[in-house]
Amino acid sequence: MPVLVQGICHRLLILSRASLATPMPGYNRRLISPPFESTPPMYTLARQLLFKLSPETSHDLSLDLIGAGGRLGLNGLLCKAPAKMPVSVMGLDFPNPVGLAAGLDKNGAAIDGFAQLGFGFVEIGTITPRPQPGNPKPRIFRLPEAEAIINRMGFNNLGVDHLLARVAAAKYKGVLGINIGKNFDTPVERAVDDYLICLDKVYAHASYVTVNVSSPNTPGLRSLQFGDSLKQLLADLATRRAELALRHGKHVPLAIKIAPDMTDEETAQVAQALIETGMDAVIATNTTLSRVGVEGMEYGDEAGGLSGAPVRDKSNHTVKVLAAELAGRLPIIAVGGITEGKHAAEKIAAGASLVQLYSGFIYKGPALIRESVDAIAALR
Repeated sequence: MPVLVQGICHRLLILSRASLATPMPGYNRRLISPPFESTPPMYTLARQLLFKLSPETSHDLSLDLIGAGGRLGLNGLLCKAPAKMPVSVMGLDFPNPVGLAAGLDKNGAAIDGFAQLGFGFVEIGTITPRPQPGNPKPRIFRLPEAEAIINRMGFNNLGVDHLLARVAAAKYKGVLGINIGKNFDTPVERAVDDYLICLDKVYAHASYVTVNVSSPNTPGLRSLQFGDSLKQLLADLATRRAELALRHGKHVPLAIKIAPDMTDEETAQVAQALIETGMDAVIATNTTLSRVGVEGMEYGDEAGGLSGAPVRDKSNHTVKVLAAELAGRLPIIAVGGITEGKHAAEKIAAGASLVQLYSGFIYKGPALIRESVDAIAALR
């Protein structure tokens, strides 16, 4: 490890142990927006140190620090806790409707840490049956002028068994979603096998399970969103879930995460398939393949899924189409482009019951959680 990196890691470890700062995920100087004025000085210092590392290294280190803060019970000191705003969705009780989206904590490394920041629920993953390295590095790119991220991670994770060990070690007793997918080398026609393996293993430990069929970074995965492939996958999941419910004596909701790149007709067809197969929720949306809003920017042409502010309008449109088609028959969890509290409120107004943060959280920090809860509360 280079001397500079060793020094930075040592200084961050001292900060963590001294309980002076527990930073949110940050990357490098070119890949993140300026800090809030209310950011604690030690938090700012830690982030400045993190900026000296490569994007993925700093992300991993940030997760370590958030996890350490969670184990010490200190992350709640980073910002004022959001107001209580209980809501019941999918038969589950949430202290507030703002959650952490899957992708930031793929392996469940910092469950307690994220929960202490004020999220109403935490979703971890995407996890696969077997560990896999994901796509070659570099695979994360930040576009700060657009408050956007492009990633082509490729479901890099340590496998479902490792994730379950982390869940068992966590103290968090709130709503925990576990997001499942298929291994990259599993043929698409056998994808259901991987989803069923994961569902079997996580069922007893999850508040709800999300089925990810919409990542653009696993070849062929998005084909599972359409037609007979989707209906067969959902039917197999529903059958297995019924068996698991009898075995474990509880019903665990299933949510399906979809892409923002479908036509309105395709989105409506997905909605009907979800209703027909008895799914419990839909998460809209994953990242987009579109590059609208980042044209000509550095890294704007990198392959992968685009998230952050540029996906906001596409995500909101998908939520509206789903809301019209579902007509309240199952809830929508909205994610994509929330960089201010008002954007979270927009999604609720469009028909969502819950929202999730990802890129906006990275750019704006934990204060965005409270801001989002407050904006949603103002709709009432």
